[in-house]
Amino acid sequence: MTTGVEDLLRELAPQVLGVLVRRFGDFSAAEDAVQEALLAAALHWPSDGLPDNPRGWLLQAAQRRLTDQFRSDQARRRREESVFSLESPPVDVADRDDTLVLLFLCCHPALTPASAIALTLRAVGGLTTAEIANAFLVPEATMAQRVSRAKQKVKASGVPFGMPVGDDRAVRLRSVLRVLYLLFNEGHTSSAGPELHRVELSGEAIRLARIAHALLPGEGEVAGLLALMLLTDARRPARTGVDGELIPLASQDRRLWDRGLIGEGVELVTGALSRGLVGEYLLQAAIAAVHDEAESVEETDWPEILGLYGLLERMTGNPVVALNRAIAVAMVHGPEVGLELLGALDSRLAGHYRLEAVRGHLHEMAGDVGAAVGCYREAAGRTASGVERNYLVMRAARLGVR
Repeated sequence: MTTGVEDLLRELAPQVLGVLVRRFGDFSAAEDAVQEALLAAALHWPSDGLPDNPRGWLLQAAQRRLTDQFRSDQARRRREESVFSLESPPVDVADRDDTLVLLFLCCHPALTPASAIALTLRAVGGLTTAEIANAFLVPEATMAQRVSRAKQKVKASGVPFGMPVGDDRAVRLRSVLRVLYLLFNEGHTSSAGPELHRVELSGEAIRLARIAHALLPGEGEVAGLLALMLLTDARRPARTGVDGELIPLASQDRRLWDRGLIGEGVELVTGALSRGLVGEYLLQAAIAAVHDEAESVEETDWPEILGLYGLLERMTGNPVVALNRAIAVAMVHGPEVGLELLGALDSRLAGHYRLEAVRGHLHEMAGDVGAAVGCYREAAGRTASGVERNYLVMRAARLGVR
């Protein structure tokens, strides 16, 4: 399958699925039918050429398969009658883009983050179950069960297929953004395995965030999340060395950073803030923009970053934000002050490798080599990422031979 056809199918898949779910109300059956239609298109389009109306072609093919499925299932006789009682959908139904509605459905708050991510990648991202399983390093059967349970839970929730309104819309939007952010983070820094990046996951998160922003251009937090992803992903080319080893921010060759993504991200942040919009993703994006616009770590505007982290900590109360703020405090007021703040996080981030990694870094800044080595080794023993473990072990070894 050519890349052009593949991209087109990934774009159209959630739109067609949205039409079928809206019309027939059976998410699972509609999703199976769309998968079969996509397979048929992938087999025929490269050789036969694109149809005049690819979206309509997919919709008709999927609906035909859905109807056949209902016909062949005697236990679903009542639903079959319901299907045939409906008029054939007019072609202009395909003009309605339900991608965002589908995204809201897949990121339902009732689902666990893992289930929501899997269902989103399957239904909106167009990935196969095998591809999702491979991305998360789990057996295909395990992922198939996860997706199946997610669909059953969505069905059992009784949530109608449509855009949520009022307070429910705000709650559901937060779930959508959280799922996309988790997906991006897993791609940016894999929680396990030999690779630091999983580009297929971070790239898909950015693609979905672009879709959400295009459909909700006035939502500041959607713009903020997209900007945060772009500004963070811009540094990826410099984040690993030739052997895949981790290179920390202070040591990265900033000439490798993607200036196109940085420009796009900065524009998004500036536009949203100029409209008076402030949210946690926008603040994180603003911090990322300050880092990205600095020519070197020495030229970084740490006081501005510290101020932004102060706002973010008051807004979220998140201990990881407090950890990052402690780094900014150390850069502005000295490592000893930053170390004092870390003491308050021992209970809130107990067992988290990043707490000891940061503590090691601040001890190193303060010149306490022995304490730094101990913290780096402890952090290395806590992380499941092979790349991060190697970095921490090497950091401890390098200090140990001084």
